[in-house]
Amino acid sequence: MIEPLSFQTQILDWYDVHGRKSLPWQQHDPYIVWISEIMLQQTQVETVIPFFNRFIQRFPDLNTLSSAPIEAVIELWAGLGYYARARNLHRTAQVVVREHDGKFPKTNHELESLPGIGRSTAGAILSLGFGIRAPILDGNLKRVFSRQIGLETWPGSSTAQNKLWALIDHLTPEFRVGPFNQALMDIGALVCRRKNPKCMVCPINASCNALATQRIDTIPAPKPIRKKLTKKIFALVLCDTNQQIYLERRPPEGIWGGLNSFPEFSDLDSLFAFVQNRFKETVEPAVGAPLKHVFTHFELIMTPIHLTIPCHQAFEASPMGKWFSVEGKLGAPAPVEKILKLREVHFHKTPHRGGHQNDEIS
Repeated sequence: MIEPLSFQTQILDWYDVHGRKSLPWQQHDPYIVWISEIMLQQTQVETVIPFFNRFIQRFPDLNTLSSAPIEAVIELWAGLGYYARARNLHRTAQVVVREHDGKFPKTNHELESLPGIGRSTAGAILSLGFGIRAPILDGNLKRVFSRQIGLETWPGSSTAQNKLWALIDHLTPEFRVGPFNQALMDIGALVCRRKNPKCMVCPINASCNALATQRIDTIPAPKPIRKKLTKKIFALVLCDTNQQIYLERRPPEGIWGGLNSFPEFSDLDSLFAFVQNRFKETVEPAVGAPLKHVFTHFELIMTPIHLTIPCHQAFEASPMGKWFSVEGKLGAPAPVEKILKLREVHFHKTPHRGGHQNDEIS
């Protein structure tokens, strides 16, 4: 068993010399910590920083965020992915303002009852925002402590997580808990990396079972492979000659909830019927290269069908549809932005309805 006092001393001594201390969210403010922790889920620090700065500039506090329309929150989140995080941010801000007098609660139980806040995020808010003792166990730390104890199973399993939580709770100090937890996150991100870890400069290499047994490359075990489903759709990329693009707001829940996206169709016949019903003249769409976008549980293959019309006023829009300047802010997911950037490049010949589709993936 790892000795807590020695472990804590090694971690904090390393942090004082090598730890990150200039990240924009390193403030003793539970709101700032909360926003950063949600953004950092599934996303790298370098990617998050500009999004975080823009978000805090627009929504500097709970009251501003809770009173904003969800569309404004989603629009500012566009490009970060995992959009349920943005919807949960908005819901949590409203709950805290309505039920907690605009102040974050100071217990794990109350924090974990809020939308989108799990045990590790609650621990970060308490320790980094309030200085209250609370353990954290994010994805990087599951790797760090799996290596420390030589855990051979996938750390995402319930049995493994129970073991890791018990260990980190045992090791978390009563004093300087904020710097301690920040140091652990830094070690997980910068030192005990998944590939090419810097074991020789790691402050806790002496207690690392994986290093001692030469199993750094095999611990932690990977997540069991589960075959992803594939969903294929056709997206109508409708532009006019004035560089306006037609997009429709998606339902608030589900994939890309609340964002603006292309009208989608399950097959070409449905798309052609949609186009024919809205134009008197014959129009000839062009088929772009399919784009693959990977979600957690499935892969989406989106084939763009490009159509340019002289004037968008002649088009009958849906209640959720709107024309946007291609050069303006679209509030659209990353695949939509990518397709628009490529829309002028090498359109494929329009296929016959019901015929064989080009399977190229860009």
